[in-house]
Amino acid sequence: MTRIISATALAAVLGAGGFWAIERLGAPDTAEFELPGAAQAQDNADAGESAEAEGTETEAAQADGGVQEMTLGAEDAAVEVIEYASYTCPHCATFHQNVFDRIKENYVDTGDVKFTYREVYFDKYGMWASLVARCGGNQERFFGITDMIYEQQSEWVRAGSDAAVADELRRIGRVAGLDGDQLESCLTDGDKLRTLVEWYRTNATEDGIESTPSFVIDGELHSNMNYDDFAALLDEKIAEAE
Repeated sequence: MTRIISATALAAVLGAGGFWAIERLGAPDTAEFELPGAAQAQDNADAGESAEAEGTETEAAQADGGVQEMTLGAEDAAVEVIEYASYTCPHCATFHQNVFDRIKENYVDTGDVKFTYREVYFDKYGMWASLVARCGGNQERFFGITDMIYEQQSEWVRAGSDAAVADELRRIGRVAGLDGDQLESCLTDGDKLRTLVEWYRTNATEDGIESTPSFVIDGELHSNMNYDDFAALLDEKIAEAE
């Protein structure tokens, strides 16, 4: 489990193995962090806005102030799961590598569970990763890029300089099928980033999120779990709904 702390402690946290004491609920002020593509932002604007729609989220599924909920599963599923996770959280990476795929196969794909992923922002690298994941423009691609980001977390999050981290995230985006113009459009979108941060703050406050990964299951908050415990809880919720 990773506790929510301020962004200034990120380097120390990574060295300490990822168990973070609570310092404050919130997210870094976006003014503190340059976007990785900021140097190209004016050039992109002058070159034209033809790629603008490619890197944005589909209007039909947008909600909560313009932010699209990233959801898998049937709308009328018996149980709703909302995960709060950070792309720089090692415990979140472990969950997605060891638990998520089995939950998806055994509960989401069967129509029993509706699963929503919501980003938590500890730091600028997590923000950049979120912009890349959402750059695909649809939910299927979002979850595919998210899997890639978590699978390669130990590589990109420790790539070295900010530029090196951004390049690693761009590489992941390109492997996922995004082109260079799409990626730069997404990584220079300060308005989108500010909207995402405010959306995160609102949701995390309403749901009482204090650590990652956390799960809101039919309105009840739960901390990180292994597959067996998660499956047992879902079985119980499904039985109650029948």
